[in-house]
Amino acid sequence: MVLWSYPPTRKQLAVTVGFLITGASLFWYGAHLSMANIAPQQARAKARKDYIKDRLRKMLDD
Repeated sequence: MVLWSYPPTRKQLAVTVGFLITGASLFWYGAHLSMANIAPQQARAKARKDYIKDRLRKMLDD
């Protein structure tokens, strides 16, 4: 834990709170974009998985 030798000023507290809010909002926006674009990523992964399964079945059945 960090102990200050003097208490922060109102301006320093405001800047700290501003950075905290900005960081939290950027984190939230990134999570939102990740969840908004998850369906196409899942579809690509499923297509890749199905393709590999089909190729392996063809190779092993021959």
